[in-house]
Amino acid sequence: MLRKLSTATGMRVFFVIWFGQLVSFLGSSLTSFALGIWIYERTGAVTQYAIVLFCATLPPILLAPFAGLLADRWNRRWSMILSDTGSALSTLVIVLLLFTDRLNAWHIYAATTFSAVMSTIQLPAYAATIPLLVPAEHLGRANGMRQLSRSLGQLIAPVLGGFLVVAIGLEGVILIDLITFLFAVSTLLLLRFPAVPKTTSAKQRTSWLRESMAGWTYLLTERGLLSLLIYFALINFLLGSIEVLVTPLALSFTSPDILGMILFIGGLGMVAGSLMMSVWGGPRRKIYGVLVSQFIGGACVILAGLNSNIMVLAAVACVYFFGIPIGDACSTYIFQQKVPAEVRGRVFAVIGAVAGFVLPLSYLIVSALADRVFEPLMMPGAPLAQVFGSIVGTGEGRGIGLMFAMMGSIAMLVTALAYLYPPLRQIDDDLLETSPAPAPIDSRSAQQARS
Repeated sequence: MLRKLSTATGMRVFFVIWFGQLVSFLGSSLTSFALGIWIYERTGAVTQYAIVLFCATLPPILLAPFAGLLADRWNRRWSMILSDTGSALSTLVIVLLLFTDRLNAWHIYAATTFSAVMSTIQLPAYAATIPLLVPAEHLGRANGMRQLSRSLGQLIAPVLGGFLVVAIGLEGVILIDLITFLFAVSTLLLLRFPAVPKTTSAKQRTSWLRESMAGWTYLLTERGLLSLLIYFALINFLLGSIEVLVTPLALSFTSPDILGMILFIGGLGMVAGSLMMSVWGGPRRKIYGVLVSQFIGGACVILAGLNSNIMVLAAVACVYFFGIPIGDACSTYIFQQKVPAEVRGRVFAVIGAVAGFVLPLSYLIVSALADRVFEPLMMPGAPLAQVFGSIVGTGEGRGIGLMFAMMGSIAMLVTALAYLYPPLRQIDDDLLETSPAPAPIDSRSAQQARS
């Protein structure tokens, strides 16, 4: 039976896993960017690309509870190996279709859906394993490193992907992605994960359907964690929608190349925030890291809506994206520490399902409001322009600017109310020590980790 890893060995195992997944994620980000270009160049339709996004977001919503159960029931290491191998096979099929000149848009839809299924299996297993490897005092840093992977993907993929598509073509980019998958699988095959502690109740098996809902059941009994999940759902709905609106907002007063510069600066801010979390680990009371970062984020969205100055927008983007990895890493730490190990995978699957549902819903609602309500009503002489025109201006893009100001204000209000709710504000007070205390470092524990 696999025994507990020492602190030093656990940290080394985590770092190897993280590096393998970082390389794999960068390869996947390059492929996603390149496939988006391929589809748009051949169809000329934004709708075709939107279908790819839909295929990527649907599986987490439908399969997350069962993926979480798999992460808790099955070996988490093999769950991650299975998901990376499946994604690699999907990528291999795309490569073969490309080389035989048979690739069509529907092949990309199918491959994207399959890869999303594999990712849905992997994410809860990965998130639930980290607290078994990393002691509590380093969890904030470990979560910051996970956010760094996401940040680097957002920063590097558009720049490097555009260069590689021209230099080596889509085939070359996807081959690079395939190599990164193989690298990630190889690192996992060389490692051993610690066993998941089981309680008596966890050993009493019931139906798959009942066990798959255990994540929801657990959250419903924990007011603090449930309120944190609801809070993040509201914030994601309000602030996550700016991903859809920021491009038309910026292009209403600047050019595409300047927009690219603004987004690049935002990516730098996100990388900086991730690096800071990796070194710092966050505040002692992690809920303050969550609430303060989101409150500042709301203020940044307001400033972005009220201004048409490029320098201001770039600075706001940098600060806004700087706070994202801090808030996410702190909230992940809270869930990792509060949730017992035997249901942790299912709880993280629930979190993924909520995020997967809220963001597409937000995209649909805010884009419709922008096109049909706010933009027309903020044209010169329109009703809303007469009320808010002196604050945000009138004309193209000013309806979206007003939406930014409103969503940022509501996000700040929701954050203030969240702070006033005791179960959420005091969620740090009784963090559960779900992982055993780390053992002293010795040669025997190192040998056990390799066995």
